[in-house]
Amino acid sequence: MMKFFKFCLLITFSNLLFAVETYKIDSEHSFANWKIRHIVSKTSGSIPDISGQIIINRDDLSASSVNAELNLLSINSSHLKRDDHIQEKKFLDTANFSKIYFKSTRIDSKDNQTGTIYGELTMHGVTKSIQFPFTLLGFGPDPWGGYRMGVEGHTKIKASDYGYSWGLKENASLGDDIEINLLIEGIRQ
Repeated sequence: MMKFFKFCLLITFSNLLFAVETYKIDSEHSFANWKIRHIVSKTSGSIPDISGQIIINRDDLSASSVNAELNLLSINSSHLKRDDHIQEKKFLDTANFSKIYFKSTRIDSKDNQTGTIYGELTMHGVTKSIQFPFTLLGFGPDPWGGYRMGVEGHTKIKASDYGYSWGLKENASLGDDIEINLLIEGIRQ
């Protein structure tokens, strides 16, 4: 009977240990892909330099959190001259505001697989509340002895909400709406 009790205690303790997991965002395998209107079409690219931490409670995603930092100096539109141009003061002003920060405030999920992340996005010195739907893509071991998780999220923000005025001008070459698709891979710590 005592062995059975110890076994039950061990299983319960193991479940508590794995209920909350901390993942470091893998900057080599995570991307914030963006699209913005350019005249009559769209242009796109990514911000591949993402760092941060995801704390996941797999049993209750509402008890999870996300903190992330995106480095605008890594912006990549597959065109070096354009990348340099959009970092200038009249567009992203990366000399003064090179980082974007996100901190979750709440996570809603009915099925522990999909849901909505609410949080504060700081860009260009301005902080605004945003939300975006997400899907957990999976959890599993990697070929190097680690353990990973994947998540995808989508949102749209207005550049003008963050003090960028390029999309508000008449006959502007760039739009005000920025579509963002997040592809995040984390390594369990």
